[in-house]
Amino acid sequence: MATVSLYLVRHGVAAERGDEWPDDTKRPLVPRGIARLRRSARGLQALAVQFDIILTSPLVRARQTAEILAAGFSPRPPVHAVASLAPGGAYTSFLDDLGKHARGTNVACVGHEPDLGALAARLLRARGSIEFKKGAICRIDLDSVPPSGPGHLKWLATPRMLRHLRA
Repeated sequence: MATVSLYLVRHGVAAERGDEWPDDTKRPLVPRGIARLRRSARGLQALAVQFDIILTSPLVRARQTAEILAAGFSPRPPVHAVASLAPGGAYTSFLDDLGKHARGTNVACVGHEPDLGALAARLLRARGSIEFKKGAICRIDLDSVPPSGPGHLKWLATPRMLRHLRA
């Protein structure tokens, strides 16, 4: 497999935890989060980013984020939910899912903190974690799947940066 550009995406702004959403897996994005993600998708277009496929956590807020991103591109990339991107997902399971689904070279993966930051650090073979704000995206290039060496961080964009880039 050729070099894979992996785009790690933290889900957008979601409803607060609490009595209204006792099941955390069902918390949706709030209208402000939806609007911000749509503007961020336009920012990605300004950067000439393309996705061949989007893998997402099965939680509602992550699936909504993935669908909003997909809708911002033409052709629209397929979206697949994978358990390995849910909170607590295992690194080896993620690599298995990536190998199964990553037919293209530009793969977006929508997930949650702190797991996403730990995944980014592990792919880069860095210590600690990388902090992702809600809606933040980074690009890590991998030499192969599974990676045979450390990935290369190409960029990390906050949601505000992406919104200012919008076309």
